[in-house]
Amino acid sequence: MNQKISSADGVQNRTTVERRGDRELVVTRIFNAPPSIVYRAWSQPGLFQRWWVPKSVSGVSLVSCEMDVRTGGRYRLEFGAGGSDTMAFYGKYLEVVPNERIVWTNDEGEEGAITTVTFEDQGGKTLLNFHEVYPSKEALEEALQGSAAALPEQLEQLDQLLSSIGG
Repeated sequence: MNQKISSADGVQNRTTVERRGDRELVVTRIFNAPPSIVYRAWSQPGLFQRWWVPKSVSGVSLVSCEMDVRTGGRYRLEFGAGGSDTMAFYGKYLEVVPNERIVWTNDEGEEGAITTVTFEDQGGKTLLNFHEVYPSKEALEEALQGSAAALPEQLEQLDQLLSSIGG
């Protein structure tokens, strides 16, 4: 079962979110920047911090961003909402091919997904494919109500960042 969840039709660089079967989510978007620049925004902590948190989620910030983006490397993202309590997301990079592909685990819970992001050259632009496979239908349903729902906004923020850094 494939189900298109959302897309911003009529927008030049639209984001498409599609559910595939019971456990997969695929998000695509074309960026007006070459894969090397888009990859940098996904792999350099200073750039990643500038676009990852949706602005519509008021009061939440990415207070710590540790990323060792290489095959076998690890990451840890720590979010805060103004108080002393933080929430951490972490995992390891299973495969990294610079400017082409990043695959990582989401290890903070038993229902974590495996995420693959690919950067495909489209004549100086980049077709980004964000693909997640969840361990269960329930885990995908939970993500669709939470973190996955923010992906279109996050990718719009990435697009704005790429414009500002010469993408």
